[in-house]
Amino acid sequence: MKNKTIYIAGHNGLVGSSIYKKASQLNFKEIFTFRRSELDLTNQNDVYNCLKTIKPDFVIIAAAKVGGINANNNFPADFIYENLMIQNNIIHSAYHAKVEKLLFLGSSCIYPKFAPQPIKETELLNGYLEKTNEAYAIAKIAGIKMCEYYRKQYGCNFISAMPTNIYGPGDNFNDLNSHVVPALINRIHKSKINKKDVVTVWGSGKPLREFLFVEDLAEACLFILKKYNDKDTINIGSGEEISIKNLTRILCKLINYNGEIIFDSTKPDGTKRKSLDISKIIKLGWKPNFSLKDGLSKTYKWYLQNLSSLRE
Repeated sequence: MKNKTIYIAGHNGLVGSSIYKKASQLNFKEIFTFRRSELDLTNQNDVYNCLKTIKPDFVIIAAAKVGGINANNNFPADFIYENLMIQNNIIHSAYHAKVEKLLFLGSSCIYPKFAPQPIKETELLNGYLEKTNEAYAIAKIAGIKMCEYYRKQYGCNFISAMPTNIYGPGDNFNDLNSHVVPALINRIHKSKINKKDVVTVWGSGKPLREFLFVEDLAEACLFILKKYNDKDTINIGSGEEISIKNLTRILCKLINYNGEIIFDSTKPDGTKRKSLDISKIIKLGWKPNFSLKDGLSKTYKWYLQNLSSLRE
């Protein structure tokens, strides 16, 4: 990657900021980033003109509208519109700018709700999606297919990677709009500080999830940017899964909260089980460095250090 330039879309987000940090340690000639005030990724002309001007060798699309079950349920139109616009504009403009290679980041929610576990990349479009995040998933599937078709028609080296559930420093810790790990950290910590005897967690606690620390994802993205060139998607995960109930117990112990945990079964669980088959990326020579406990510890430490400025 020496003497190459790269544009990281979404460099201020959870994933993008970690990719930017890792990329800064490599020998890129230049790393292009733009704040929202500088570049509106939903504006086709602005994105087109930007990429035609900077002409990056590589592009990573880490920009996306993301959120947990509640946000996906309540704002499906926002999720499908914004994500389609962002990815369509960047992918199409990258083609016109003759970008050497593009990496599109999808999500494990693109796979069918009842896909065999762990989920292989070949399960894409083999069944119905989970309704609670269908709008987001459809947008991401469109991005995957757009990369595939631009490769087929124009010969573009555009690849897609499917990360599992990501967490880490810089996450959104809002109770209603965040993903499960930051939401639980925020809720349990506040219950401890406010000396509440009970913490309520959405759902039954039975669903199984796979989690990957964001620094591991960043390393994986740069790894496959260098090593992977196939048209088919590639999964990125930890290879381990845990129930929401056990995740909550680990966080209570980490935060030193001794109150009662109540699981509210009137709230949606989402998919009952979701873990990815990561044999393809493992065979390429990548593996995660952080255990779940180590990643959660680093995340909670960051949370405590940044309480006054969190996105809530």
